[in-house]
Amino acid sequence: MDITGLTVAVVGAGYGGAAAARALANLGADVTVYEQATEIREVGAGIGLRPSSMGQFNRWGIGDAIKAASSPSDGFEILTADDHRIAREEWPEKSTYGETTQLIHRGDFIEALVGVLPPGMVRLGHRLEKVVDDGGAATLHFANGETVTADLVVGADGIKSIVREQLFSDAQPVFAGEHAYRAVIDIDATAGMCDDGDLRMYIGRGTKVYLLPLLHRGQVSFDITALHPDGTWAPAVSKDDIVRTVAGFDERIVRMTEGLDMETVNARAVYDIDPVDTWHSDSVVLIGDAAHAMCHHQGQGANSAILDAGALADALAAAGTVAEALAAFQATRKPVTDELQRISRNGWTADELDEVFPGQKG
Repeated sequence: MDITGLTVAVVGAGYGGAAAARALANLGADVTVYEQATEIREVGAGIGLRPSSMGQFNRWGIGDAIKAASSPSDGFEILTADDHRIAREEWPEKSTYGETTQLIHRGDFIEALVGVLPPGMVRLGHRLEKVVDDGGAATLHFANGETVTADLVVGADGIKSIVREQLFSDAQPVFAGEHAYRAVIDIDATAGMCDDGDLRMYIGRGTKVYLLPLLHRGQVSFDITALHPDGTWAPAVSKDDIVRTVAGFDERIVRMTEGLDMETVNARAVYDIDPVDTWHSDSVVLIGDAAHAMCHHQGQGANSAILDAGALADALAAAGTVAEALAAFQATRKPVTDELQRISRNGWTADELDEVFPGQKG
């Protein structure tokens, strides 16, 4: 299908929304991205962009822009809490895509993605209040009073998606029983643990520590994920609380934790969503976290959103109508993300869960 001139309204300028905008604009669609924030700003720490994602960026002509803001990584290690190697693997798909994984700060990633979109494509300060599916088109109503009708609406509005809730599922985010404490620290503070650029995961009882090097910045993304019964979205925690989660870990990890500047620590309860049965109508489709938010243990949230964007563009190029394309897109992507959601929920042993949630989980 030739989608030249097809009007597309993307709700959300995060990973999935910005990627979908680029992919669909490359096909000639008339794309506008509507973002509720008044400035593009991404908090948090680092992520790994897998070879499959880098392959998509190369297809869209933006691979160099992403590489300029990231560091290559040859592989990842899994270790015990006291620094004994369990396994080391090279990143899958390297030979398929001719790329390795690139490690990037979330803020740099959003900036790079949005930076390759044409000026004016992203419209800030547009908080969605209502979406009306008109069959062959859909209309968006924003809090600022603006109304927009488009041939295709792409709901890329995250785990608390308004598009999903109003049209497809009113199921709410599900607490995973975990907290994630994230910060970006100077690489010198890691005492050589990250100098080779590999991603590392240290496994303790009820706690996992991730060290994701950002060598181009001279920094490391430091992530502590720990089982916790408090489901407050942004929990109030002290440094002592966080230090207790790494008791028994390698002394260098303990020192890193003790040295954290709490003003820079992003503390969040971890949430995902249950699989959503239907992602689309004839003119509206969900992608990314709006469709399949998942826990971060597999590092596949952002990558899945990127692959969604590519699959959506491919489906529109191949199908005869928008409706056919959206059905083909869901048929391609949903089995994959359903499985990733399932695997990402299995990050802890039954004994670990029972210590924090006696008789409730496992």
